Amino acid sequence: MGQYTATQRKNVRILLVGDAGVGKTSLILSLVSEEYPEEVPPRAEEITIPANVTPEQVPTSIVDFSAVEQTEEALAAEINKAHVVCIVYAVDDDDSLDRITSHWLPLVRAKCNPSLDGEGDAEAEAEGDTQCESVRKPIVLVGNKIDLIDYSTMDSVLAIMEDYPEIESCVECSAKTLHNISEMFYYAQKAVLHPTSPLYMMEEQELTSACKKSLVRIFKICDIDGDNLLNDYELNLFQRRCFNTPLQPQILDEVKVVIQKNVPDGIYNDAVTLKGFLFLHCLFIQRGRNETTWAVLRRFGYNDQLEMCQEYLRPPLKIPPGSSTELSHRGQQFLIAVFERYDRDGDGALSPEEHKMLFSTCPAAPWSYSTDIRKSCPINETTGWVTLHGWLCRWTLMTLIDVVKTTEYLAYLGFNVHENDSQLAAIHVTRERRIDLAKRQSSRSVYKCHVIGPKGSGKTGMCRGFLVEDMHKLIGKEFKTNVVHCINSVQVYGQEKHLILRDIDVRHALDPLQPQEVNCDVACLVFDSSNPRSFEYVARIYIKYYAESKIPVMIVGTKCDMDERRQDYLMQPAEFCEKYKLLPPHLFSLKTNKKELYTKLATMAAFPRFQAAWILFYKHRLVQLWESAHLRQFGLMTEDPKLWWKAGLGVAAATMLGFIVLKTISAAGAHSR
Repeated sequence: MGQYTATQRKNVRILLVGDAGVGKTSLILSLVSEEYPEEVPPRAEEITIPANVTPEQVPTSIVDFSAVEQTEEALAAEINKAHVVCIVYAVDDDDSLDRITSHWLPLVRAKCNPSLDGEGDAEAEAEGDTQCESVRKPIVLVGNKIDLIDYSTMDSVLAIMEDYPEIESCVECSAKTLHNISEMFYYAQKAVLHPTSPLYMMEEQELTSACKKSLVRIFKICDIDGDNLLNDYELNLFQRRCFNTPLQPQILDEVKVVIQKNVPDGIYNDAVTLKGFLFLHCLFIQRGRNETTWAVLRRFGYNDQLEMCQEYLRPPLKIPPGSSTELSHRGQQFLIAVFERYDRDGDGALSPEEHKMLFSTCPAAPWSYSTDIRKSCPINETTGWVTLHGWLCRWTLMTLIDVVKTTEYLAYLGFNVHENDSQLAAIHVTRERRIDLAKRQSSRSVYKCHVIGPKGSGKTGMCRGFLVEDMHKLIGKEFKTNVVHCINSVQVYGQEKHLILRDIDVRHALDPLQPQEVNCDVACLVFDSSNPRSFEYVARIYIKYYAESKIPVMIVGTKCDMDERRQDYLMQPAEFCEKYKLLPPHLFSLKTNKKELYTKLATMAAFPRFQAAWILFYKHRLVQLWESAHLRQFGLMTEDPKLWWKAGLGVAAATMLGFIVLKTISAAGAHSR
């Protein structure tokens, strides 16, 4: 994969305009032929300079304009197509210099079109100057015929630059002596590839707010230890990541001296402060080294408008049908490091303020602290703050249900820079579900369980109970926040798995479910065992959506601490499960504070095809044991999850033994033949 850097423009188009006789055409011909042309046509043909002979390694087209041969409509079209406009004047002609402000600059402003699609100037004029003000065409002022005078016009030109911020640079040259010809076109290239105006305000002599905001984010990402300083180690990492070269100690010391001299609080404890960091980039720009700041910005994903590139935020990720997305080990390790960096008090939890600071490098937090993350994943039950375990759970949830958002926020937090790789390295795409079914076990570590049932059935309490150690605290609690997902980890045969419970309401038995509400790794159909009309809902849901599917299903009767009522349906829950070859209904209550239900659901998701064999074994063997006194001694009646696992392992071992015996018998038969 490799690191990603926002790319600059792949080509440059330069337009030369100016009064007749100022030498526009001569400049172009002198550049191409490297000698002054004795005969000059009214207009030079468009030329393209190959990338390998330009300083910035970008193919460059140079376009001439002649008022004699072209119309004003043609000029407007060329201005729209150009990436930069060079306004040429003759240094020995004051009138041509005056017309820069009286004619050419207003004309370019009026004709500019930010769409750059060459549709002409009608739309630009209709939009008015407001649109041109927001996206101005970069301009380079070129004083030609410097060989004819012994003075400079730079003072006059610099005064113009103060009034027109779109002017990127100015240069005096001579088409006859070839003086500064190459430099002139280099400045034009640079005005497009490394423009000043998005970074720096000439009038105020300081960085633009957008540039400052971007550099503050970069500073925070590079501040690995979170002390609001960049020490030598962090500065060296920054240098390597942006320029692929180490920062020599002598140069680093010289940089610190310059910062200290100009910004007294730019250095603290021999480390660079945020003020010092911003000053350094301001100094680069003032000295004409825009490319240095642009290299940093592009390395951190910014485009020419100082916005994060979509390619940087959302690298293409192929997810085959039936596959899912999880955090890779590298993704988890990065998120752990981010958590620990902002857990300033080291209490193993993020306070609201720490959580806010953590996402200060992002446009906004990806979730609400109070109404989302604290309600959807485990928290410190004393403070109500998000623990490291809960932090990883919430990212695991987002990665499964919205992996694009995960890649975006990993980029905002600096994964690309710290890991020197695309954030796709933080994502693991699982194998397709059909392969899991064929192999009778899942390779995934994150499973989605849809908890479906009528309103008031207790399914929300069941979901929230998954997040807390003591479910008694939830008894009688009214769940006001509309949090759809709850996530926590469980152990499935000694392996940690994440189980996501999605709470789905069914208001009426005939209400249709959408495909995204049906499809999951395991379905949990919930009814209120104390409500005689509750089971009908889940029975109809099962028959309509799951009876013919390969999705494992468990039926759960909640509020089992209350008097169990006979259900007003054709069959009672146990009979229904018997008929459709489902496990017997699991009885659940917050008052019992027992969590084996969640382990069962995760196990069913992890072994989807093995479930059918397990149920068959359960039906023909365990039901008989249930009626015997030996069952209690064996422990299958207990609610202890450890004993449930032992029983499950025993069943698995017995089934695998049967497979081995069958395979051995088949092999022996083949050998005898």
